[in-house]
Amino acid sequence: MTLVRVTTRYTLTQMNRSEPLDIKVNVREAKGDSSVVDLSGEIDVYTSPKLKDAIGNLIDRGVYNLVINLEKVRYIDSTGLGVLIGGLKRVREHGGSVNLVCTNPQIKKIFDITGLVMIFGIFDNEDAALRALV
Repeated sequence: MTLVRVTTRYTLTQMNRSEPLDIKVNVREAKGDSSVVDLSGEIDVYTSPKLKDAIGNLIDRGVYNLVINLEKVRYIDSTGLGVLIGGLKRVREHGGSVNLVCTNPQIKKIFDITGLVMIFGIFDNEDAALRALV
């Protein structure tokens, strides 16, 4: 008798998802000693390590004022929120800050419900978020 181990990988269409389970992260320098992290896609348990790495690399390079642009983010879960909070804690240790750009009402609602509107600056556009950095 031979035992065969079968591993099934589910594609996104099998999980009733129409778009790839991924996040795009683009980091660019802004005015002064600030950087903007542009995100698009979904931030969840699978994709948040990519965001964590991007934020961590900036902090390790001495960039402590960040704007994280969530305008093209369709979904964020508690893991993604945890990554944002962890990044905020790290930059505050160096006197920095993190502001968010968020125009998606569903994403904004998550920040409202969790009370995170009290610890993050949340703005409707990137210019306002950059001007408000400490």
